[in-house]
Amino acid sequence: MAIIAQLSDIHLAAGRDGEVDDGSGPVRALRAAVSSLLSLPARPDAVVITGDLAESGTAAEYTRLHALLSPLPMAVYPMCGNHDVRDELRKAFTEHSAVTDTGLYPQAPLQYAVDVAGVRLVCCDTTVDGHSHGHMNEERLGWLDRTLAAAPDTPTVVATHHPPFPVGMRFIDDLRFVDPAGFVSVLSRHPQVVRVISGHVHRASVGSLGGTVSTTCPSTYRQLYLDLTAQGRAAFTGEPAGFAVHLVGDDGSATTHFAPTGNYRPLMDVE
Repeated sequence: MAIIAQLSDIHLAAGRDGEVDDGSGPVRALRAAVSSLLSLPARPDAVVITGDLAESGTAAEYTRLHALLSPLPMAVYPMCGNHDVRDELRKAFTEHSAVTDTGLYPQAPLQYAVDVAGVRLVCCDTTVDGHSHGHMNEERLGWLDRTLAAAPDTPTVVATHHPPFPVGMRFIDDLRFVDPAGFVSVLSRHPQVVRVISGHVHRASVGSLGGTVSTTCPSTYRQLYLDLTAQGRAAFTGEPAGFAVHLVGDDGSATTHFAPTGNYRPLMDVE
């Protein structure tokens, strides 16, 4: 059984002087998320961060982010969101060769696959330079198809920043994963994919994608208002921050838990 924790949409921000203020909301929120992961009775085998690690994608933001994540003893795998800058992100996470492999150019898609306790974690790059929506072109879909084909018998979790299914919130669906048909087509050829996990939504949601369960993760910082009306107000709420924990078995079973950040101790045993 592999335990993969998911953090998302940290939005660590630098101030006017270019430095990250340790007293700021995103910093306090990330510290709480890290503390929450460390307090789990069964610690995760790895942590994946599904994009929007930084607010502006500056070197200072990623340097401070990396330091704030350093108490985590397990491997931490970062991904790009629409607020991130690939080259700067890679410079901060040099301990992962899969993350820093750029091929011939610095802005190569940040996409890679790693093994986590017998489960494969495949991280996709859905970002579109200069835009907030997501998309995977033929080149990226080809990479995903080849990567999945390389381990057809290994239970696999595929991670994206933009969710490939509509969540019903106008503000988010307007910034959606554009034309996910190719993505769904690739997944349909690889039944070992047991879960698709995403960020971007700033709250937990569960959908279906060509027969595969697909989830989004709460933000470690701010949650978006759940407005499912046609007008769809875009607003943050005072709901608690959170994270996700995915359990994947050797037999291909998969379970996802969503938890608020904070060190919640047992109050009493259940009789």
